[in-house]
Amino acid sequence: MSTQGRRERERAEREQAIISAARDLALAEGWDAVTTRRLAAEIEYSQPVLYSHFKGKDAIMAAVAVEGFAELADALAAARASAASPRQAVADVATAYVAFAEQRPALYDAMFTLAVDLPFATQDVPTDLARGFAELAETVRPVVGDADDLETFTETFWSGLHGLVTLMRSARLRREGHERRLAVLVNRFSR
Repeated sequence: MSTQGRRERERAEREQAIISAARDLALAEGWDAVTTRRLAAEIEYSQPVLYSHFKGKDAIMAAVAVEGFAELADALAAARASAASPRQAVADVATAYVAFAEQRPALYDAMFTLAVDLPFATQDVPTDLARGFAELAETVRPVVGDADDLETFTETFWSGLHGLVTLMRSARLRREGHERRLAVLVNRFSR
């Protein structure tokens, strides 16, 4: 392997180590605990090394979020692909979305609730974010009457899922009513 190739590989490995350390630290202690100083100590590199990869904490959070979007897209694709019917696909995708948010709260926060410098709803949207939205769109496509309404219908379905997740996580909704609320949402979007 050439020296240039080795350097590129090492750089990519360092960048991934930074992202992984930030994600692990956020999961264990929350995003407030993630600082460039703390990350530098965790991965045993200096802060200037971190800044040679990322402009700061916000850029690191955005990189973590992009990884999360890839994982969410994969989970939604698997749920949709394994469903026996379009109605079941809506139910399975909704369940997969909620499970993802509940099992990875810090990651979900980076993706959807914290301010990160990622473009949403533009041509510049990251591929994995677009892939997740496309999975939601393909899930509801069979139940959308007019193809022109697909984007709006998908955004509304996503908003409903996100709202349920966010309100439940913040204890604004009772935990015991969760399954019923999710069933109501699925029923509305799978007719």
